[in-house]
Amino acid sequence: MKFTKLGRSGLDVSRLCLGCMTYAPPSRSGYAWSLDEEKSRPFIRQALELGINFFDTANAYSKGASEEILGRALKDFARRDEVVITSKVFMPMRPGPNGGGLSRKVIMHEIDQSLTRLGTDYIDLYQIHRWDYNTPLEETLEALHDLVKMGKVRYLGASSMFAWQLCKAQYVADKNGWTRFISMQNHMNLLYREEEREMLGLCQAEGVSVTPWSPLARGKLTRPWDASSDRSGNDAYACTLYDATQEADRQVVEAVTRIATARGVPQAQIAMAWLLQKPAVASPVMGATRIEHLQDAAAAVELTLEADEIQQLEAPYVPHAVVGFS
Repeated sequence: MKFTKLGRSGLDVSRLCLGCMTYAPPSRSGYAWSLDEEKSRPFIRQALELGINFFDTANAYSKGASEEILGRALKDFARRDEVVITSKVFMPMRPGPNGGGLSRKVIMHEIDQSLTRLGTDYIDLYQIHRWDYNTPLEETLEALHDLVKMGKVRYLGASSMFAWQLCKAQYVADKNGWTRFISMQNHMNLLYREEEREMLGLCQAEGVSVTPWSPLARGKLTRPWDASSDRSGNDAYACTLYDATQEADRQVVEAVTRIATARGVPQAQIAMAWLLQKPAVASPVMGATRIEHLQDAAAAVELTLEADEIQQLEAPYVPHAVVGFS
């Protein structure tokens, strides 16, 4: 496994991050394809054995079940100082006032809840899950800065927003002497490249590392276009992300299939290698429901695409509507 610094910090993270949204009992997640604790633990162990030290979860993933499973597994399989844990805050955790968002009240409450579920004294990277249009930015950033000063959080990250919003947040943090965001977890893959227009350039210029979510487009890039999986028929969110551009997306997936066949490697390796070669991309957040998913992703770290292969992969792309911000 290779490692890189996360943003303009001294934090070393593996070039792959294991996304843990999948790890929760179906009864709590509401998804038939999610894995209960017994089935989840081998994936966390395998990730560690492959050299992955970066693990992503969120308070809202199955209302905390993902944090609980990840925390117990890491306590059993690794030393706390060896791993980098990231969690998030914003999504509603209960109905009614102050159940979600990025107010000082919510942030201060939810950090303690996440720490309890994870079974740790601190979170390495605490991310805002979305932009909060209903709370003053200054209130959010000062509360997050205070968490760093309290020692409950080591670094701050952001997720899924417009480039102008990240730019404004960094400016406000600098102006007030508060902690900056060192990472941006955004929606980016071969089927959705709108982040290349502004966000990637901003992150590269400002020293913010990109940790894309859905790097394999919910599995669409891992198999021939007409193939299906257990998850593909039961993933309503994937429909909102990709259904509007199916004809263009088909051509991209077919290019991935051709190159993977020519190289004699799984499609996932090609799609992940393309993403890893993008400027500013530090560590894609990948989910896994089969052990080979982890093995393919680890192999992609060592795979270098040729210029003509990259051209074939990128040529069919057409502009997409902005999605993934909600």
